[in-house]
Order: sequence, then structure tokens, then C-alpha cells
Amino acid sequence: FKLGKVNFEIYHDKGETDDSIWLWVPKKKTICTGDLMVSSFPNVGNPYKVQRYPKDWAIAMERMRDKNAEYLVPGHGKLIEGKGKVKDVLSITAEAMHFVHDEVVKRLNEGKWFEQIYYEMLEIFPEKFKKHNILRPIYGCYRFAIHASYRLYHGWYNSGNPTDLFPAKTDDIAREFLKLNSEEKYLEHAKKLYSESKKQLALHVLDIVVKGTDEKNVETLVEALKLKVKILKDKVQDEPSFIAGNIIDNAAYQIKERLKELKKKVN
Repeated sequence: FKLGKVNFEIYHDKGETDDSIWLWVPKKKTICTGDLMVSSFPNVGNPYKVQRYPKDWAIAMERMRDKNAEYLVPGHGKLIEGKGKVKDVLSITAEAMHFVHDEVVKRLNEGKWFEQIYYEMLEIFPEKFKKHNILRPIYGCYRFAIHASYRLYHGWYNSGNPTDLFPAKTDDIAREFLKLNSEEKYLEHAKKLYSESKKQLALHVLDIVVKGTDEKNVETLVEALKLKVKILKDKVQDEPSFIAGNIIDNAAYQIKERLKELKKKVN
């Protein structure tokens, strides 16, 4: 379309949504990317959102790159100036999206399930992506993109373990574990794991206590929940992704609210 004496070209591509658009202004050699470019790792696997499209996102970056723009106006972040700089950020973003998509698909075709794929993908993430300023995991992150790529081609049964097909309630599972040993033993082991900086494992062990302990045993439950809040707060400090950090921090807040109610019972 034309506005005044300036021509504008609008293009549709899939990315953060399936109706993403971006704008090319030939006269000004300027691209306005919308949310296809957010000045950090693309938000391609947001845990709260519907399916997003890493392969299509990569192709969109390449289509923009082929315009040889001198200016790029991202949906979030600072203006990017200079043909070389614009080409670099679009190329590296496209390459990263192709990489995560193609490597996940490769492993799916090898018959691997999600857990194996996920941890293999963490091990092979190239340094050139880790170190590039435009791919910092500030909002979206590589870990989310692994999920997005897998989910695009696979259903919700993702473990390969039939135990997980129609699982028992996690509270019931935890109570069975507590029949094997006391809440105190699990709590002590969680503390040990935490002292060894094995925070994620500590959370898994703590959840046996949190989910399986009757509220009549309120003192033990309070101790377990306090430790869980402490570990979660530590993980927030370690977490570069705003989205992941917010999820963890919000969970810690909700546990604190529960602790207030439990402490009333103690008093």
C-alpha cells in the first residue's frame, strides 16, 4: 500500500503467532519486525501459550534478511542500524531456529522420547548461539524452543513409559513413598541435596513431603515448604529467562500464602 509518497509492503509469516506480520519500507530500507524480533532469543516456546512455529520463524528471518535492510525496528528492544548488523542478527536468529527445530526432528525420527531429546539438546547447543547478544535467554530461551519443536510433531504422551499414560494422583504417589520412609528422612535428604547445589533434585524429593504429608503433621509440612521457598528463590536468582523466573517466583509467593494459613494452625 502507499501512504503519501511512500510505499509499504506487508508480509505474513508464522512465528510467535500464526498471524504474524512484518513491514518493509523500500524507500527507507527499513524493516519493522513486530514480535518476530524481540532482541533476545525468540519467544518460541512460552510455557503458558499455544503452539508456536520455530521453522517458520527461521524462514521469516531469512525473508527479512534478503531485503538487505539498513534499519531494523524490532517489536521489543533498540533500533538495529547498518546492513551488516541487520544481516547478522537476522541470520543468527534464523540459524538458531533451524538448529533447534532440525535437531529435535532428527531425534524424533530416531525414535527418542522427550526427556532424552531435551537433555541431548542441552548438551549440543552451540557456543556461537550462547554467546550472541541477540540470542540471550532474557525472555524466550533455547530450553523453551526445544519444547515447542517437539510439541509441533508429537502428542501429550511424551515419555514412552506407560506408567505415565494414565498416572495416579501425585499426592497418592507421594503417600506411598512416605510409607517406605518418614517425612523427616526425605526432608533431611532434600537438605543434603540442596547443600550440594542439586536444587532441582532437592525440589523433587521435597515434593514427596509436600504432597504426601497430612496437614495434621503441620510442623514438618511447614519446614518442607519453607525449604522449597528458599530453593525456588535461589533458582529465580539463577534464572536468566524472565518468563521462567516469573513462573518460579509466582510459585514461591503462592507457597508463602499457604504457609501463612498453616502457621495459624500451629499457633
